Amino acid sequence: MQPISPTRTDLLLAAATFCLVAAAVATDGAALPRAALACGFGMGLGGLLLCARRWPVPALLATAAGILGYYVLDLPPVGLAAPAAAVLYRVAERGRVVPAAVVGGSLLAVSVAARLVEGDAVSVVVGVELGSEAALMLAVIALGDAVRNRRSLRAALVRQAVTAADDQRREAAHQVEAERLRIAREMHDTLGHTMSVITLQSAVAKEALADDEPAQVETALDAIRSVSGTAMAELRATLGTLRREPGPREPTPGLAQLAALVDGVRQGGLAVELRVDGAVDALPAVVGSTVYRVAQEALTNVLRHADATRVAVTVRAAPDRLSLEVVDDGRGSSPGGPGQGLRGMSERVALLGGTVQAGPTGTAGFRVYVRLPLMRAAA
Repeated sequence: MQPISPTRTDLLLAAATFCLVAAAVATDGAALPRAALACGFGMGLGGLLLCARRWPVPALLATAAGILGYYVLDLPPVGLAAPAAAVLYRVAERGRVVPAAVVGGSLLAVSVAARLVEGDAVSVVVGVELGSEAALMLAVIALGDAVRNRRSLRAALVRQAVTAADDQRREAAHQVEAERLRIAREMHDTLGHTMSVITLQSAVAKEALADDEPAQVETALDAIRSVSGTAMAELRATLGTLRREPGPREPTPGLAQLAALVDGVRQGGLAVELRVDGAVDALPAVVGSTVYRVAQEALTNVLRHADATRVAVTVRAAPDRLSLEVVDDGRGSSPGGPGQGLRGMSERVALLGGTVQAGPTGTAGFRVYVRLPLMRAAA
Protein backbone atom coordinates (compact mmCIF):
# COMPACT_ATOMS: atom_id res chain seq x y z
CA MET A 1 0.00 0.00 0.00
CA GLN A 2 1.31 3.44 -0.93
CA PRO A 3 1.87 5.93 1.95
CA ILE A 4 -0.79 8.61 2.37
CA SER A 5 1.12 10.99 4.63
CA PRO A 6 2.99 13.91 3.00
CA THR A 7 6.53 13.06 1.97
CA ARG A 8 9.66 15.13 1.54
CA THR A 9 8.84 15.44 -2.15
CA ASP A 10 5.40 16.85 -1.28
CA LEU A 11 7.00 19.44 0.98
CA LEU A 12 9.44 20.45 -1.77
CA LEU A 13 6.65 20.75 -4.35
CA ALA A 14 4.51 22.79 -1.94
CA ALA A 15 7.45 25.12 -1.27
CA ALA A 16 8.09 25.43 -5.01
CA THR A 17 4.45 26.38 -5.61
CA PHE A 18 4.60 29.08 -2.94
CA CYS A 19 7.93 30.38 -4.27
CA LEU A 20 6.43 30.58 -7.77
CA VAL A 21 3.64 32.84 -6.52
CA ALA A 22 6.07 34.86 -4.39
CA ALA A 23 8.34 35.39 -7.39
CA ALA A 24 5.39 36.59 -9.47
CA VAL A 25 4.45 39.03 -6.72
CA ALA A 26 8.02 40.32 -6.45
CA THR A 27 8.36 40.92 -10.18
CA ASP A 28 4.92 42.52 -10.48
CA GLY A 29 5.60 45.15 -7.83
CA ALA A 30 2.08 44.93 -6.42
CA ALA A 31 0.96 46.92 -3.41
CA LEU A 32 1.35 45.34 0.00
CA PRO A 33 -2.31 44.26 0.53
CA ARG A 34 -2.47 42.76 -2.95
CA ALA A 35 0.94 41.12 -2.53
CA ALA A 36 -0.02 39.69 0.87
CA LEU A 37 -3.25 38.27 -0.58
CA ALA A 38 -1.35 36.68 -3.45
CA CYS A 39 1.16 35.10 -1.04
CA GLY A 40 -1.76 33.82 1.00
CA PHE A 41 -3.08 32.11 -2.13
CA GLY A 42 0.38 30.65 -2.70
CA MET A 43 0.44 29.21 0.80
CA GLY A 44 -3.05 27.80 0.30
CA LEU A 45 -2.07 26.10 -2.97
CA GLY A 46 0.96 24.60 -1.26
CA GLY A 47 -1.17 23.38 1.64
CA LEU A 48 -3.64 21.74 -0.77
CA LEU A 49 -0.74 19.87 -2.37
CA LEU A 50 0.13 18.38 1.02
CA CYS A 51 -3.41 16.97 1.16
CA ALA A 52 -3.34 15.55 -2.37
CA ARG A 53 -1.75 12.27 -1.35
CA ARG A 54 -4.60 11.44 1.04
CA TRP A 55 -7.48 13.17 -0.81
CA PRO A 56 -6.32 13.53 -4.44
CA VAL A 57 -9.55 14.56 -6.22
CA PRO A 58 -10.83 17.01 -3.53
CA ALA A 59 -7.38 18.63 -3.38
CA LEU A 60 -7.36 18.92 -7.18
CA LEU A 61 -10.79 20.55 -7.30
CA ALA A 62 -9.88 22.95 -4.48
CA THR A 63 -6.68 23.88 -6.30
CA ALA A 64 -8.58 24.59 -9.52
CA ALA A 65 -11.05 26.73 -7.61
CA GLY A 66 -8.17 28.55 -5.89
CA ILE A 67 -6.47 29.32 -9.21
CA LEU A 68 -9.71 30.65 -10.69
CA GLY A 69 -10.26 32.79 -7.56
CA TYR A 70 -6.69 34.08 -7.83
CA TYR A 71 -7.31 35.44 -11.28
CA VAL A 72 -10.83 36.70 -10.46
CA LEU A 73 -9.21 38.92 -7.81
CA ASP A 74 -6.76 40.15 -10.48
CA LEU A 75 -3.67 39.16 -8.53
CA PRO A 76 -0.18 39.11 -10.15
CA PRO A 77 -0.18 36.61 -13.06
CA VAL A 78 1.62 33.32 -12.45
CA GLY A 79 0.36 31.35 -15.41
CA LEU A 80 -2.16 28.52 -15.29
CA ALA A 81 -0.27 25.28 -15.67
CA ALA A 82 2.64 26.20 -13.39
CA PRO A 83 0.69 26.52 -10.09
CA ALA A 84 -1.42 23.48 -10.99
CA ALA A 85 1.46 21.30 -12.20
CA ALA A 86 2.44 19.88 -8.82
CA VAL A 87 -1.08 18.85 -7.82
CA LEU A 88 -1.78 17.42 -11.30
CA TYR A 89 1.36 15.30 -10.99
CA ARG A 90 0.44 14.05 -7.53
CA VAL A 91 -3.17 13.25 -8.49
CA ALA A 92 -2.02 11.29 -11.57
CA GLU A 93 0.60 9.52 -9.46
CA ARG A 94 -2.21 8.43 -7.12
CA GLY A 95 -4.01 6.79 -10.04
CA ARG A 96 -6.54 9.55 -10.81
CA VAL A 97 -5.41 10.31 -14.37
CA VAL A 98 -8.87 11.00 -15.81
CA PRO A 99 -9.87 13.56 -13.14
CA ALA A 100 -6.49 15.26 -13.56
CA ALA A 101 -6.95 15.50 -17.34
CA VAL A 102 -10.54 16.71 -17.04
CA VAL A 103 -9.72 19.40 -14.46
CA GLY A 104 -6.64 20.51 -16.38
CA GLY A 105 -8.59 20.75 -19.62
CA SER A 106 -11.39 22.65 -17.89
CA LEU A 107 -8.93 25.18 -16.50
CA LEU A 108 -7.49 25.72 -19.96
CA ALA A 109 -10.95 26.13 -21.48
CA VAL A 110 -12.01 28.68 -18.84
CA SER A 111 -8.72 30.54 -19.23
CA VAL A 112 -8.96 30.74 -23.03
CA ALA A 113 -12.57 31.89 -22.87
CA ALA A 114 -11.78 34.58 -20.31
CA ARG A 115 -8.77 35.85 -22.26
CA LEU A 116 -10.73 36.06 -25.48
CA VAL A 117 -13.57 37.90 -23.73
CA GLU A 118 -11.02 40.36 -22.39
CA GLY A 119 -9.93 41.04 -25.95
CA ASP A 120 -6.55 39.29 -26.08
CA ALA A 121 -5.31 38.30 -29.51
CA VAL A 122 -6.48 34.87 -30.64
CA SER A 123 -3.08 34.05 -32.13
CA VAL A 124 -1.40 34.65 -28.79
CA VAL A 125 -3.99 32.98 -26.59
CA VAL A 126 -4.66 29.95 -28.77
CA GLY A 127 -1.51 29.64 -30.78
CA VAL A 128 1.20 30.24 -28.19
CA GLU A 129 0.02 30.23 -24.60
CA LEU A 130 -2.58 27.46 -24.94
CA GLY A 131 -0.05 25.11 -26.53
CA SER A 132 2.60 25.66 -23.90
CA GLU A 133 0.14 25.44 -20.99
CA ALA A 134 -1.45 22.27 -22.37
CA ALA A 135 1.95 20.69 -23.03
CA LEU A 136 3.08 21.34 -19.45
CA MET A 137 -0.13 19.90 -17.99
CA LEU A 138 0.04 16.81 -20.19
CA ALA A 139 3.71 16.33 -19.31
CA VAL A 140 3.18 16.37 -15.55
CA ILE A 141 0.10 14.12 -15.79
CA ALA A 142 2.04 11.65 -17.96
CA LEU A 143 4.98 11.78 -15.53
CA GLY A 144 2.75 11.05 -12.55
CA ASP A 145 1.09 8.13 -14.35
CA ALA A 146 4.48 6.74 -15.40
CA VAL A 147 5.76 6.90 -11.83
CA ARG A 148 2.65 5.08 -10.62
CA ASN A 149 3.01 2.37 -13.29
CA ARG A 150 6.68 1.91 -12.50
CA ARG A 151 5.93 1.61 -8.80
CA SER A 152 3.16 -0.92 -9.52
CA LEU A 153 5.50 -2.92 -11.75
CA ARG A 154 8.21 -2.91 -9.11
CA ALA A 155 5.71 -4.04 -6.47
CA ALA A 156 4.48 -6.81 -8.78
CA LEU A 157 8.05 -7.97 -9.38
CA VAL A 158 8.70 -8.00 -5.64
CA ARG A 159 5.54 -10.05 -5.07
CA GLN A 160 6.58 -12.46 -7.82
CA ALA A 161 10.04 -12.80 -6.29
CA VAL A 162 8.56 -13.47 -2.85
CA THR A 163 6.13 -16.00 -4.30
CA ALA A 164 8.93 -17.70 -6.24
CA ALA A 165 11.09 -17.84 -3.12
CA ASP A 166 8.21 -19.33 -1.12
CA ASP A 167 7.56 -21.89 -3.86
CA GLN A 168 11.25 -22.73 -3.97
CA ARG A 169 11.35 -23.21 -0.20
CA ARG A 170 8.25 -25.41 -0.31
CA GLU A 171 9.68 -27.45 -3.18
CA ALA A 172 12.98 -27.86 -1.33
CA ALA A 173 11.13 -28.96 1.80
CA HIS A 174 9.07 -31.37 -0.28
CA GLN A 175 12.20 -32.83 -1.86
CA VAL A 176 13.86 -33.19 1.54
CA GLU A 177 10.78 -34.95 2.90
CA ALA A 178 10.59 -37.23 -0.14
CA GLU A 179 14.28 -38.10 0.21
CA ARG A 180 13.83 -38.73 3.92
CA LEU A 181 10.96 -41.13 3.21
CA ARG A 182 12.97 -42.84 0.47
CA ILE A 183 15.92 -43.39 2.78
CA ALA A 184 13.60 -44.62 5.53
CA ARG A 185 12.10 -47.15 3.10
CA GLU A 186 15.54 -48.28 1.93
CA MET A 187 16.80 -48.70 5.48
CA HIS A 188 13.65 -50.52 6.55
CA ASP A 189 13.68 -52.89 3.58
CA THR A 190 17.39 -53.63 3.76
CA LEU A 191 17.72 -54.04 7.52
CA GLY A 192 14.34 -55.71 7.94
CA HIS A 193 15.10 -58.42 5.40
CA THR A 194 18.65 -58.87 6.64
CA MET A 195 17.62 -59.25 10.27
CA SER A 196 14.84 -61.68 9.35
CA VAL A 197 17.26 -63.87 7.39
CA ILE A 198 19.86 -63.67 10.16
CA THR A 199 17.25 -64.64 12.76
CA LEU A 200 16.09 -67.59 10.68
CA GLN A 201 19.59 -68.78 9.85
CA SER A 202 20.68 -68.41 13.47
CA ALA A 203 17.82 -70.68 14.49
CA VAL A 204 18.88 -73.16 11.82
CA ALA A 205 22.49 -73.04 13.03
CA LYS A 206 21.39 -73.56 16.63
CA GLU A 207 19.36 -76.63 15.73
CA ALA A 208 22.22 -77.96 13.62
CA LEU A 209 24.62 -77.58 16.54
CA ALA A 210 22.21 -79.44 18.77
CA ASP A 211 21.97 -82.20 16.16
CA ASP A 212 25.75 -82.21 15.62
CA GLU A 213 25.50 -81.31 11.91
CA PRO A 214 28.52 -79.06 11.23
CA ALA A 215 27.84 -78.87 7.48
CA GLN A 216 24.42 -77.34 8.04
CA VAL A 217 25.92 -74.95 10.61
CA GLU A 218 28.46 -73.82 8.07
CA THR A 219 25.76 -73.34 5.43
CA ALA A 220 23.71 -71.20 7.81
CA LEU A 221 26.73 -69.09 8.78
CA ASP A 222 27.63 -68.61 5.12
CA ALA A 223 24.09 -67.38 4.49
CA ILE A 224 24.37 -64.97 7.40
CA ARG A 225 27.71 -63.67 6.13
CA SER A 226 26.35 -63.26 2.59
CA VAL A 227 23.21 -61.37 3.56
CA SER A 228 25.16 -59.23 6.04
CA GLY A 229 27.69 -58.27 3.37
CA THR A 230 24.92 -57.31 0.96
CA ALA A 231 23.21 -55.21 3.63
CA MET A 232 26.45 -53.46 4.52
CA ALA A 233 27.10 -52.62 0.85
CA GLU A 234 23.64 -51.09 0.52
CA LEU A 235 24.03 -49.16 3.75
CA ARG A 236 27.41 -47.79 2.63
CA ALA A 237 25.85 -46.68 -0.65
CA THR A 238 23.02 -44.95 1.21
CA LEU A 239 25.39 -43.21 3.60
CA GLY A 240 27.63 -42.20 0.71
CA THR A 241 24.66 -40.56 -0.96
CA LEU A 242 23.79 -38.69 2.24
CA ARG A 243 27.37 -37.49 2.64
CA ARG A 244 27.71 -36.75 -1.08
CA GLU A 245 30.90 -38.75 -1.23
CA PRO A 246 32.53 -39.08 -4.66
CA GLY A 247 33.15 -42.40 -6.28
CA PRO A 248 31.05 -45.25 -7.69
CA ARG A 249 27.88 -46.36 -5.95
CA GLU A 250 26.57 -49.86 -5.53
CA PRO A 251 23.96 -50.51 -8.24
CA THR A 252 20.36 -50.37 -7.09
CA PRO A 253 18.94 -53.91 -6.72
CA GLY A 254 16.52 -54.82 -9.49
CA LEU A 255 14.93 -57.76 -11.24
CA ALA A 256 18.38 -59.18 -12.03
CA GLN A 257 18.97 -59.64 -8.28
CA LEU A 258 15.55 -61.16 -7.59
CA ALA A 259 16.81 -64.72 -8.04
CA ALA A 260 19.61 -64.13 -5.53
CA LEU A 261 17.08 -62.73 -3.07
CA VAL A 262 14.94 -65.84 -3.43
CA ASP A 263 17.98 -68.10 -3.04
CA GLY A 264 18.88 -66.37 0.21
CA VAL A 265 15.42 -67.10 1.59
CA ARG A 266 15.56 -70.69 0.38
CA GLN A 267 18.74 -71.27 2.37
CA GLY A 268 16.71 -70.73 5.52
CA GLY A 269 14.57 -73.74 4.72
CA LEU A 270 11.57 -71.94 3.23
CA ALA A 271 10.53 -73.30 -0.16
CA VAL A 272 10.29 -70.39 -2.57
CA GLU A 273 9.19 -70.73 -6.17
CA LEU A 274 10.16 -67.90 -8.54
CA ARG A 275 8.48 -67.47 -11.91
CA VAL A 276 9.13 -64.65 -14.38
CA ASP A 277 6.91 -64.38 -17.47
CA GLY A 278 7.54 -61.88 -20.25
CA ALA A 279 10.44 -59.68 -21.28
CA VAL A 280 11.87 -57.90 -18.24
CA ASP A 281 15.40 -57.10 -19.41
CA ALA A 282 14.49 -53.74 -20.97
CA LEU A 283 12.29 -52.46 -18.14
CA PRO A 284 13.12 -49.08 -16.56
CA ALA A 285 15.48 -49.34 -13.60
CA VAL A 286 12.94 -47.75 -11.26
CA VAL A 287 10.42 -50.49 -12.07
CA GLY A 288 12.96 -53.23 -11.39
CA SER A 289 14.01 -51.59 -8.12
CA THR A 290 10.39 -51.24 -6.99
CA VAL A 291 9.57 -54.87 -7.79
CA TYR A 292 12.69 -56.03 -5.97
CA ARG A 293 11.95 -54.01 -2.83
CA VAL A 294 8.30 -55.06 -2.72
CA ALA A 295 9.26 -58.71 -3.14
CA GLN A 296 11.94 -58.31 -0.48
CA GLU A 297 9.48 -56.83 2.00
CA ALA A 298 6.84 -59.44 1.21
CA LEU A 299 9.33 -62.28 1.79
CA THR A 300 10.53 -60.59 4.97
CA ASN A 301 6.94 -60.52 6.27
CA VAL A 302 6.58 -64.21 5.41
CA LEU A 303 9.72 -65.03 7.39
CA ARG A 304 8.60 -62.95 10.35
CA HIS A 305 4.90 -63.58 10.65
CA ALA A 306 3.45 -66.13 8.27
CA ASP A 307 4.60 -69.49 9.67
CA ALA A 308 4.58 -70.61 6.05
CA THR A 309 6.26 -73.58 4.39
CA ARG A 310 5.95 -72.46 0.77
CA VAL A 311 5.94 -69.15 -1.10
CA ALA A 312 5.28 -68.43 -4.78
CA VAL A 313 6.76 -65.29 -6.33
CA THR A 314 5.41 -64.50 -9.80
CA VAL A 315 6.41 -61.63 -12.08
CA ARG A 316 4.41 -61.07 -15.26
CA ALA A 317 5.43 -58.43 -17.80
CA ALA A 318 3.12 -57.18 -20.55
CA PRO A 319 3.68 -54.32 -23.01
CA ASP A 320 1.69 -51.85 -20.88
CA ARG A 321 1.90 -53.22 -17.36
CA LEU A 322 3.83 -55.40 -14.95
CA SER A 323 2.50 -57.38 -12.02
CA LEU A 324 4.11 -58.98 -9.00
CA GLU A 325 2.37 -61.59 -6.87
CA VAL A 326 3.73 -63.10 -3.65
CA VAL A 327 1.55 -65.81 -2.11
CA ASP A 328 2.37 -67.96 0.92
CA ASP A 329 0.57 -70.83 2.62
CA GLY A 330 0.88 -69.44 6.14
CA ARG A 331 -1.75 -68.34 8.62
CA GLY A 332 -3.03 -65.51 6.48
CA SER A 333 -2.43 -62.44 8.66
CA SER A 334 0.29 -60.67 10.60
CA PRO A 335 0.09 -59.65 14.25
CA GLY A 336 -0.88 -56.02 14.74
CA GLY A 337 -2.18 -55.48 11.21
CA PRO A 338 -0.43 -53.46 8.48
CA GLY A 339 2.86 -51.92 9.54
CA GLN A 340 5.74 -49.93 8.10
CA GLY A 341 6.48 -52.59 5.50
CA LEU A 342 3.09 -52.51 3.79
CA ARG A 343 3.04 -48.73 4.03
CA GLY A 344 6.45 -48.60 2.36
CA MET A 345 5.21 -50.90 -0.40
CA SER A 346 2.23 -48.65 -1.06
CA GLU A 347 4.42 -45.52 -1.15
CA ARG A 348 6.88 -47.06 -3.59
CA VAL A 349 4.19 -48.33 -5.93
CA ALA A 350 2.13 -45.12 -5.74
CA LEU A 351 5.13 -43.12 -7.01
CA LEU A 352 4.87 -45.08 -10.27
CA GLY A 353 1.09 -44.83 -10.47
CA GLY A 354 0.53 -48.46 -9.46
CA THR A 355 -1.65 -50.22 -6.94
CA VAL A 356 -1.06 -52.71 -4.11
CA GLN A 357 -3.47 -55.33 -2.82
CA ALA A 358 -2.47 -57.18 0.35
CA GLY A 359 -4.55 -59.54 2.45
CA PRO A 360 -5.43 -63.12 3.31
CA THR A 361 -6.21 -65.50 0.47
CA GLY A 362 -9.52 -67.33 0.15
CA THR A 363 -8.35 -70.46 1.97
CA ALA A 364 -5.12 -69.97 3.89
CA GLY A 365 -2.06 -67.84 3.49
CA PHE A 366 -1.38 -64.25 2.56
CA ARG A 367 -1.20 -62.57 -0.85
CA VAL A 368 0.53 -59.40 -2.01
CA TYR A 369 -0.37 -58.27 -5.51
CA VAL A 370 1.24 -55.27 -7.22
CA ARG A 371 0.27 -53.79 -10.57
CA LEU A 372 2.49 -51.18 -12.28
CA PRO A 373 1.66 -49.26 -15.49
CA LEU A 374 4.80 -49.44 -17.61
CA MET A 375 3.97 -46.51 -19.90
CA ARG A 376 3.84 -44.07 -16.96
CA ALA A 377 6.88 -45.60 -15.30
CA ALA A 378 8.91 -45.29 -18.50
CA ALA A 379 7.88 -41.67 -18.95
